[in-house]
Amino acid sequence: MTPAAKVLTVSDGVAAGTREDRAGDAVAEHLGGAGFTVAERRVVTDGIDDVAATLTELTAGFAGLVVTTGGTGFGPRDLTPEGTRRVLEREAPGLAEAMRRTSDADGRGFGMLSRGVCGSVGAALVCNLPGSAGGAVECLAAVLAVVPHALDLLAGGHPH
Repeated sequence: MTPAAKVLTVSDGVAAGTREDRAGDAVAEHLGGAGFTVAERRVVTDGIDDVAATLTELTAGFAGLVVTTGGTGFGPRDLTPEGTRRVLEREAPGLAEAMRRTSDADGRGFGMLSRGVCGSVGAALVCNLPGSAGGAVECLAAVLAVVPHALDLLAGGHPH
């Protein structure tokens, strides 16, 4: 069975139509290349309430991966982790840490500035990715190999 995914771009500029959704496009393309079916893409403005409400809609009755891109830094409107935490039932800090370590591998250390979180809502796995196309794909690639196993466990499987 092909795993399903949804992509949520969190950006005031993309929502207003003043910025291109490069990160959302790159993430959706990477997911497709990795064998995922991208079931839905959405764009939402930055902010705790908007992120939480949209994630609640995207995860309702969904068994698959939901990735967000954007809003994980230190800017005043970077509130994706706060909105995500409102929705998560259980956090998966190992996934977020793996993404931070990978994005530090270039020696610049920007990965440590990511405040992204990961966790589950029902049978859905939610991961916050950075807002840059390169950073988002790099972080997604760091965890994608374990996502099918995590989704199987969330769906009630006992594969080990």
